[in-house]
Amino acid sequence: MSDLLLRFRGVGGDCLVALGYDLEQRLAQWEQLRRQMVRGVPPEFTRDEWAYLAGFLGRDSLLAPFARSFGERAEGATRLCALYRPRGAIAIWLPNNVSLLGPLLLVMASFTNAPLLVKSGSRADDLAEAFVRYAVERLEDGELRRYLAERVVLGRFGRDDPRNADMAAQAAVRIVFGTDAAAQAVHAHAHPVDSVGISFADHSSEAWVEADALDDQRLATLLRVFAIYGTAGCTSPRRLVLIGGNEADCRRLRDRLLELWPATLKRDVPMHVASQNVLRLQLAAAAGWDARLCARNAAVLAAGTMALSAPGGPMTLAIVGAEAAAAAAAALPASIQTIGHILREPAAAHWLALLAGTRVKRWVPVAEMHHFGPVWDGHNFWAQLFEQTALGT
Repeated sequence: MSDLLLRFRGVGGDCLVALGYDLEQRLAQWEQLRRQMVRGVPPEFTRDEWAYLAGFLGRDSLLAPFARSFGERAEGATRLCALYRPRGAIAIWLPNNVSLLGPLLLVMASFTNAPLLVKSGSRADDLAEAFVRYAVERLEDGELRRYLAERVVLGRFGRDDPRNADMAAQAAVRIVFGTDAAAQAVHAHAHPVDSVGISFADHSSEAWVEADALDDQRLATLLRVFAIYGTAGCTSPRRLVLIGGNEADCRRLRDRLLELWPATLKRDVPMHVASQNVLRLQLAAAAGWDARLCARNAAVLAAGTMALSAPGGPMTLAIVGAEAAAAAAAALPASIQTIGHILREPAAAHWLALLAGTRVKRWVPVAEMHHFGPVWDGHNFWAQLFEQTALGT
């Protein structure tokens, strides 16, 4: 069998995946780039972003979409049930608020070997373009370098630009991140009748914690996760829910977070962010929240109850108690995506039974709230980059 036709073993039998390139060679080329990355951080990236991206290029991480979608690599023995091939050109509309998403998605999509058309957020740092430029400059000549240089087209323009329609018209797959309105606008453009549209639109996330599962290290992790995007990212906690806690417990938790903030987050705070947080503090207090400013006015931590209206603000974290887990589940927003947990036994049967009655898409440790993978918002979008031929053999 051709090296370009790979066999995987799934639940219903074996499947073949036609990639059109040598997978081992492609993995080796990404590994080559990863070795280059540890030598220094480009100015477009923060140290944390660069470290996460380098970790993402590890072999196990790159092979994870194949395992989740097709199964483990196999030799011939079991009957063949399906053949998969890439659908074709992929058009990606990135959001304004999660700039690292571009390079991560680009890496994952590169394993289809299909042409990529990528529109970065018009108000976001264009990390996709910066990463492609870095890779092309440092990779040795080979299939991956040629792919990135010749088959990845990057752009940065507004929602009303006619290039949006051009992208939709060329794409076998349309992937849109952003608001509900942005997704609807993209999919309204004329597109191939057999193309696939995938939307990752308005969602919100929460962190659930239990007091006796907390320590300063875990609380510091929670602060770092929140501070990356504030409440703007769909994977950022907009609300911290203390399971089994009351208002007094929430105030004590808030005060400990305030104490930990200066040593945990030493970054500079832009003047406009600090001044906006002063305003948000006043608005939260007027709405009934017991709110405090973090060091350097970097954020607002607001203790209150679930009955209060959300305090609002891009750097405002609401801290509320829930008498029981069922009360926390009943108060989830309709748009819930991720719950990041710091719990004693997050895999216990009572938690899983509770989740079964919700619309939660991801249940992960707080430290993994921003981790991106082939399964997102409840479905394996990476598998949809391939079309299937059923085989009867």
